[in-house]
Amino acid sequence: MEFGTGYYHPMDRDYGSSRPADNSTNDVGVGIKDIGMSVGLGPTPNIPAVQAKIRTGTKSFELAFMGAGKGSGQAHTPGMYGKLQRQALEEISRSSQVDFTTHSSVGIMGLAGMDQQGNFSKANRNFSIHEIKRAIEFAADVARGGNVVVHTGEFQRSLSEAEWNQQGKWAGKFESHKEEPELATFRVVDNRTGALISEARKNRKVARPVWKIAEDDYTWTDTNTGKSYKVHKGDYIDYEGNRVDRAERVPDYDERAGHFRTEMSGWNDFVKDSREMTVEARRFWKETPKNNKSAWEKSPWSRFQEVESEEEIEVKPEEAYIIATLETNAANSRGWAYYYGGQFKEHVDELKRLRKAEKVYQQIEHSASEEEKVRLNQEVRGILGTKEEELPSSQFIRMQIDRLDTQIKQGKEAASAQWAQAEEAMETMRHVQSAETYGLKQAFEGYAEAGLTAMEASNKLEKQGKLKQPIFVAMENIFPESYGAHPDELIRLVEGGREQMAEMLKNKGYSEKEARKEAEEHIKGHFDTGHMNMWRKYWKGSDKDFDRWFLDKVEEMAKKKIVGSVHLVDNYGYQDEHLAPGEGNTPVRQAVEILKKHGYKGPLVVEPGADYTTDLGGFQSVMKTWKLFGSPVYGATPEPGAGRSRKWTEVQYSYFGQTQPPYFVFGGYSPSEEWTLWSGVPME
Repeated sequence: MEFGTGYYHPMDRDYGSSRPADNSTNDVGVGIKDIGMSVGLGPTPNIPAVQAKIRTGTKSFELAFMGAGKGSGQAHTPGMYGKLQRQALEEISRSSQVDFTTHSSVGIMGLAGMDQQGNFSKANRNFSIHEIKRAIEFAADVARGGNVVVHTGEFQRSLSEAEWNQQGKWAGKFESHKEEPELATFRVVDNRTGALISEARKNRKVARPVWKIAEDDYTWTDTNTGKSYKVHKGDYIDYEGNRVDRAERVPDYDERAGHFRTEMSGWNDFVKDSREMTVEARRFWKETPKNNKSAWEKSPWSRFQEVESEEEIEVKPEEAYIIATLETNAANSRGWAYYYGGQFKEHVDELKRLRKAEKVYQQIEHSASEEEKVRLNQEVRGILGTKEEELPSSQFIRMQIDRLDTQIKQGKEAASAQWAQAEEAMETMRHVQSAETYGLKQAFEGYAEAGLTAMEASNKLEKQGKLKQPIFVAMENIFPESYGAHPDELIRLVEGGREQMAEMLKNKGYSEKEARKEAEEHIKGHFDTGHMNMWRKYWKGSDKDFDRWFLDKVEEMAKKKIVGSVHLVDNYGYQDEHLAPGEGNTPVRQAVEILKKHGYKGPLVVEPGADYTTDLGGFQSVMKTWKLFGSPVYGATPEPGAGRSRKWTEVQYSYFGQTQPPYFVFGGYSPSEEWTLWSGVPME
């Protein structure tokens, strides 16, 4: 703004005035017009409060919904804003020339659908998707486009065991606690339902049979077919030396000890097993036609039937751990099934003989002469195999029949139940999947679905001539304890969501190029500097090295062009306190400088928090951010040729009509360091 009085307003350069700008301190290239502010709808009531925030001079606002499902006075949802209120907000945006962006419910924690018990629920995932969809609809009505921020946090996982902490430049630099590498746990679910099967623990060993394997290479000939093949050292074999696959392997018998051998297997054993299983699963996938339904249904690798490439097939150590447990359970059930059913046929045959003997005896009682009774008595003894000289009484025969009938029923029920349990364990084994693998698949599909909704809403606005910019889903890196917080995880979520959305679009008839373009336009990442800095408490090294990691990862995200929007937040690396940028130890300014260097042009939004209760209000966070990025003091000063502009270090609350005293004083107002007693007598 230029005034006719001959004075120059320092903010003119930030808002694009034709006046020359003094950029000596603003080396990042960020001015006042680039800094937005988040407004939590719920704690901040309705439209008048939004209008009041606009009068502070901020150019853009993120409207953040604090509620989910049915809203309340302290936790608004998009559904609480009707047509008139949405129209009012849209008109405020146009008349005030401010931009609105949108933050979907803060209650959403990823789209994998995991609940607090570790189960993945389709209902939970759909609820979150619906929350995002109505935030997208709100963004279309009010902001006419832009980002819709969504919290990630798909599931909890160990830091020390994460892929990014196992390899690469920064391997081994994070640890949630010293014992984590030994105590780490891994969840495993049933991929049919998403229900948690169990947790695999690194420090817990599992007892299992020692399987019989070939001790040397040799050639074995099948006597039935005459076909010969080689058995290699380490192959599973049966007791006759035949090579068998994993499903048919047998425990090794220790003749000296007189029992089958067992061993306690630790985590390293399951890592080895997982590699062997991966090789076996890939071989089965290559050799078995997809239309061989029977073979796939019986295979322990049935979950890989629909994968497109061999590289997608991987059995993880936690899966091998649970498979070993299920195999033991199945073997135990089969053993009892054999035990209960072992004499079943003999009992049935004996029952038949008894019933026949009963009929013969009845003939003796009712119609036989004495001579015939003797002959029939001999026949009964022959049927029963008894040496009794006297004719068995009807009571004796009936007791024997009842006894066998009970034994048959017990054997039938127990054996069939044990067989069912064994088969259930084997069926579960076919559907074992690590929670990470399952959760990521669910998340990719969820973000792709949300991206499609954003695309459709953008297309509708464009047809109406109202589109300001395309609407996109912006995945926010959340707290370190949950998946999606690490930059590598955020990149994977964005790229995975884009891949899934592109596949959906290709199925709708889009070309490969068109599908990928739409996916990249409507699915992006949202970078929160404060959440990123919370990794500091788990860092194994110096603060200086942590800052190097922080900025290195920012550059990686910037180069991959995944960042679509940014939250400018600070803290001391422990909790998400929402300090103003520059007030903690987060390298906020350097991070933004890197993003700008790589062409970032999206919103930069300050999320006030601590200043609401420790300072004069949330807007103080915005002004502190202006200071951090070198914007001049908001006040009338002579234009550059007439004198210098005041600096932020020269004032505290003397701007914006504030009359509060500053936090600290200087110059002539500073207390003297020459202390005296109350009497005024100098201290000796």
